[in-house]
Amino acid sequence: MTRAGHTLEPAYFDAVYASDPDPWKFASSAYERDKYAITLAALPQSRYVSALEIGCAIGVLTEELASRCDRLLAIDAARTPLKEARRRCAELSTVRFEQMFVPEQWPDGAFDLILLSEIVYYLSADDVVRLASRVSASLASEGNVVLVHWTGETDYPLTGDEAAELFITCMDQTMLAERRDRHHAFRLDVLACR
Repeated sequence: MTRAGHTLEPAYFDAVYASDPDPWKFASSAYERDKYAITLAALPQSRYVSALEIGCAIGVLTEELASRCDRLLAIDAARTPLKEARRRCAELSTVRFEQMFVPEQWPDGAFDLILLSEIVYYLSADDVVRLASRVSASLASEGNVVLVHWTGETDYPLTGDEAAELFITCMDQTMLAERRDRHHAFRLDVLACR
C-alpha cells in the first residue's frame, strides 16, 4: 500500500463526504459505538470547563462528549460533515462548531481537554510536530490530551501507532502519558500535564 507523503488536505475529506454522508459509519458502526464509550470512560476528569474536539466529523462523539463539558468547541477540516454535526447537536447550547484545518489554523483560547480522535495520522510528521506545539500552547494547567487512533493498515501519511508515538514524544517535556491502552483495532492514549 502506498502511503501519502504529505498532510491530507481538506479537499481529500470533502471528496470522501461527497460520496457518502457517513463514510466511516460513525452513527451506525459497533466499532465506533464501543470506541466512543471507551473514550468517554477514559477521560480522567468527570467534567471539563472548556474542551476542544479536533476532527468532529458528523458530531456523534461530540453529542456524547458535550454532557461532560461546560463549553465544547468541535472543529473539522471539511464543510459537509459540519452541517450534519450542527444539526445533530442543535439543541446543545454549550457546543460550537468551526471549520478549521489544523495545525495551519487554530482556535483562540485555553482548553482543559483536547481530544484528537482518529486525526493525527492524516498529518505529515512535520505537521504532527506543529500540532503538538499548538496543543501545548492552548492547554490549560491540569489539562488532558486524549488521542484515539485506529491501528490497522492505511494509506495515510502515518499509521495510528506512528502518529500517536510521535505526538507523545513531542509533548514529553510538558505532558506525561498516563494511559497507553490497546483495544481491538485502536489505541487510546491519555496525557496529563507534568
